Amino acid sequence: MLIVTTLTACIMTALFIHLSFAVIRLRRHHRVGLGSGGVDELERAIRAQGNFVEYVPIALILLACLELNGAPLWVTAILGIALVTGRVIHAKGINQPPPHFTNRIIGMRFTITTLIMLVVFNLVWLLLQLWS
Repeated sequence: MLIVTTLTACIMTALFIHLSFAVIRLRRHHRVGLGSGGVDELERAIRAQGNFVEYVPIALILLACLELNGAPLWVTAILGIALVTGRVIHAKGINQPPPHFTNRIIGMRFTITTLIMLVVFNLVWLLLQLWS
């Protein structure tokens, strides 16, 4: 059973819906059907949603692999929490007007570090399973 991956995917989907509604709301408000129309706030919302879509699927796949291969629940839980934390912080940071990028940078550090850890843990766990 994929307990951590399921919970993480549900939280990530809720965040994705929130980011999507932000884009829709801004498109309606600024009457922009395609692209950002030169509206900085809309451009940031579009990139927050796009960046989310670029990073979350591979992270969820790796989290599911780790969980399916029998890694300890606490390991997958910590990585799931780190992923959620990074994506929430990044979404808030990217929607803040420049040049204040602190939260965006922190969010990406969480996300990239989590991805690296997911790769390492998956490979180590796989090798341990093959050698036992």
